[in-house]
Amino acid sequence: MTSPFPSSDVIIKTGKTYAKDLTERVLWTGATAVGGVLIAAGPADMLHVSFWKSVGLAGIIAAGTLVKGLAARLIGDKNSASTATGV
Repeated sequence: MTSPFPSSDVIIKTGKTYAKDLTERVLWTGATAVGGVLIAAGPADMLHVSFWKSVGLAGIIAAGTLVKGLAARLIGDKNSASTATGV
């Protein structure tokens, strides 16, 4: 008789897939936010904030992405950090 529970290999594989997906999303969001803020607060000084506040803002955006990815695990596919189906 087979067990109704997944094997430890399956759990590790799906956990790795989820961690890779979430890490990629957080890093890309952080990089995109930093780039956007640096461009916006660059020579034109459109935002009137310091460089480090701008970098901090990017960190907040990346943290928001992390929270979204964790929440997506509760809502969507358990092996993805996306709320989209099939990811």
